[in-house]
Amino acid sequence: MNLFAYPAYQTFADMMLPIRHGAALVNHSLDAWPAFGETSHGRSVRAACDLLTLAGLTPVRPPFGIESVVTEGKPVAIVEEVVAHTPFCSLVHFRKDTTLSTPQPRVLVIAPMSGHFATLLRGTVRTMLAEHDVYVTDWHNPRDVPLSQGHFGFDEFVRHVIDFTETIGQGAHLLAVCQPTVAALAAVALMAADDHPAQPASMTLMAGPIDTRINPTRVNELAKSKPIEWFEQNLISAVPFGFAGAHRRVYPGFVQLTAFMSMNLSRHLESFETMYYECAKGDPAKADTIRTFYEEYFATMDLTADFYLETVDTVFQRHALPLHELEVDGRKVEPSKIRRTALLTVEGEKDDICAVGQTLAAQDMCDKLRPYLKTHHVQTGVGHYGVFNGHRWERQIYPRVRAVIYDNEPRAVMVGERARTIQPVPAAAAAEITPAAPAATAVVDAEVGTEVAATPNGAGVASPSKPQPAARSPRRRPPAAQ
Repeated sequence: MNLFAYPAYQTFADMMLPIRHGAALVNHSLDAWPAFGETSHGRSVRAACDLLTLAGLTPVRPPFGIESVVTEGKPVAIVEEVVAHTPFCSLVHFRKDTTLSTPQPRVLVIAPMSGHFATLLRGTVRTMLAEHDVYVTDWHNPRDVPLSQGHFGFDEFVRHVIDFTETIGQGAHLLAVCQPTVAALAAVALMAADDHPAQPASMTLMAGPIDTRINPTRVNELAKSKPIEWFEQNLISAVPFGFAGAHRRVYPGFVQLTAFMSMNLSRHLESFETMYYECAKGDPAKADTIRTFYEEYFATMDLTADFYLETVDTVFQRHALPLHELEVDGRKVEPSKIRRTALLTVEGEKDDICAVGQTLAAQDMCDKLRPYLKTHHVQTGVGHYGVFNGHRWERQIYPRVRAVIYDNEPRAVMVGERARTIQPVPAAAAAEITPAAPAATAVVDAEVGTEVAATPNGAGVASPSKPQPAARSPRRRPPAAQ
């Protein structure tokens, strides 16, 4: 374990804080002095200050900022409620503040524990909210969780998925993005083996590392290039004094972000340069888009050492799931036990994190699932991030997700009644779990920003994409690629 990495980083971050605050103060002064702020020199000063204010990480979750959506042809207010929580995660419900004429399918969106907060899926959630009753796993930053709350590993992740699915109730649907697809598949397999009454009606696995032996990417090769002891000795550090989780062993967020950015460093530098010059020349629209993206991108959380090391070992090095060797709480995970939960797998043609074929492998593992309950889709022209965010997600991927969910939705009236039985956690209790967040931020659209790249547990920036016309919603189909 690297004992000095985290304390050294924290010391540097504390030293940079007055500089960042000073840059923000200068920008406020320029707002109050437009006679200078609107000159070429004033714009250059503002551009430099914008870069300085971005020069640091945010260790708390930004707000989702979804205040309303259009449902049944009218705008409806959205209320965020914490309906269940543990020391490591809150189950957030985006409740519609109205009574709908038809109850909507309940969907649990399983966010990655990948170094970024659940708000990375803000676009995914916003799109689904119009026609679904959405819940999200809001993972907490481990540096804010005291050691007395115990450890958190892969088994605990799977247990959270099962418990939260049970909390939502019978007939719910799961949607997992990237890293948690393995845990989601394991959770559903265990529930099927137990004939659990809350087995989900459908399961959507998007751009996930189900079998990384297929078309291995650079990320997969990096994960296998060193023994697991190397990762523990060089990448694991301890949370320093001054935080609730002091002494907890973690894979620090700043280490993850360094790995993310090093994969596409030239593109990041180009983005910062573009942001500076667009602001300096008096055309801030593009600069604002880039800044908004990086405000979200630099909001990072640590990972517990147990979860990180177990994920690298079981998923990327031993390939335990596809080799039928994965165990959770001492129980063997057998996807062939799944017989009732419809399966949709989604991949991106240009995904350089989870290549084409890696998520599709779940179809073969669920070999006892009837063909009409299995669907696969490869989206052309998108990378990792474009699978769950941006215009192609909205126009071409989401209609397929919606079709699978609605095709396998149980009786709507019963679902609506069960959904109302969940009681939210009081606001005071929720505040104790999730720290207050800074001003609202948003992830940039795929076609104006960048596709995301990742290390074994995260996501970063890659190439832009362009929108395509909307695709028709499919009905039940065999597993052949659409």
